[in-house]
Amino acid sequence: MYKTIDIDRKNLTLMGVKFSDLKTLENTANAIGTNMFEGFEPTRELIQLYVDWKTGVITESELLSTLYTIYGK
Repeated sequence: MYKTIDIDRKNLTLMGVKFSDLKTLENTANAIGTNMFEGFEPTRELIQLYVDWKTGVITESELLSTLYTIYGK
């Protein structure tokens, strides 16, 4: 089933998560859209986690730890 995601190019947000520039927003939206065809279901929390990791707010270890907590692996 096709599910849309909220993209606001004017305010540079994807599912309510703020991006620093339009190119990064569009690249991320395209990657998420492609993965959705494979069954990925994005959430605001996962997108925020990704942005935090890409911008250096959290480390890779913190990213992985949080993902393990969410998915139990």
